[in-house]
Amino acid sequence: MPKINQQYIAEKLGISRATVSRCFTNHPGINATTRGKVFALASQLGYSHAEKREPAIHQRRRTSTTLGVLICVDLPSFERTDYGNPGQELLNGLSELARAQDVRLDLHFVRPEALHINEPSYADIVATGRRLWDGVVLIYPFPHTIVDELRRMHPVVSLVEQYGQSPLDCVDVDHHRGVERLVEHLRDKGHRRIGFFTWRYPVEAGWALRRYGAYVEMLTARGLEIRAEDAINVDPRRRLSLEESHAEVIKQTRAGVTAWMCAADHQAFDLMKALDAAGLKVPQDVSVTGFDGLEPLKGLPKLTTVGIPFHQIGVIGGKRLLDLIQKRFDSQQHILLNCDVIEGESVTQPKPARRRAAKRKRA
Repeated sequence: MPKINQQYIAEKLGISRATVSRCFTNHPGINATTRGKVFALASQLGYSHAEKREPAIHQRRRTSTTLGVLICVDLPSFERTDYGNPGQELLNGLSELARAQDVRLDLHFVRPEALHINEPSYADIVATGRRLWDGVVLIYPFPHTIVDELRRMHPVVSLVEQYGQSPLDCVDVDHHRGVERLVEHLRDKGHRRIGFFTWRYPVEAGWALRRYGAYVEMLTARGLEIRAEDAINVDPRRRLSLEESHAEVIKQTRAGVTAWMCAADHQAFDLMKALDAAGLKVPQDVSVTGFDGLEPLKGLPKLTTVGIPFHQIGVIGGKRLLDLIQKRFDSQQHILLNCDVIEGESVTQPKPARRRAAKRKRA
């Protein structure tokens, strides 16, 4: 096994050893994206720069602020490179805030299956964190048991995940506003039967359910019919595999759904591939939307989606945590950032509407 040090990290990322070192010392000349990538790789390799710089017991007690950053995801999912990485963008925003405020970040990946901080995925991390961390940032959904145990020990802020059962500060996007604008966009195109699609995850994705709730509210407000069979993977009593989920979408498309609202862009990318394999073209046969604003996937129509300012969420989340560190029991805040539709090539008028428009044009 190679020795895990700053030189090894530099070689893996194709940057200089000096650049890696400067990332760990908050050098102002290093951009936030590079810092975020260095922190992420260091954590994956088990290189804990914050712990290495902690003074010995006989030395002066540390005075700088250290934020623990926990990312609840299996690494293969975090490292996917075929489309944009929201988690990395959140981390880049945190990195920018940390450099500006001369704050240290201690980053760790933890397993979604772990339910308590005394389990192997957390035990050593949290034990060190008790000594190092002034506060904790959570990225991606965590089990409520973990959230409750962490917030008893530290000030905690969650990024892009709200925990209704726990009084926890969160910086998120305005899901209702984004879904409302998507529904308006689809309705203006002539869609009247709109389905909702999401995946099942190891940890319940609250953001997906919030977007589904907004979907139900917006369709109801606009007099559009809501059919239970057109909402895929929202019923906790019926858990479908990815293949079964795609099969349900194909079935309901052939039964009359003209547009699918996916809870996230990565879901939409995989769904468009499945539709194409079944002989259904996007957008000619069915329209598809996402939610995230990720870069278009090569070989697919550019997705109509909702852009989320992930980088800014990271910056604001870091600021909020620093405020909480100074005022530990401040009132809980949910900070929701604005979002808007990014039009792509995956939405068009449904076939009956296109035929009616063509007849009017001929007349």
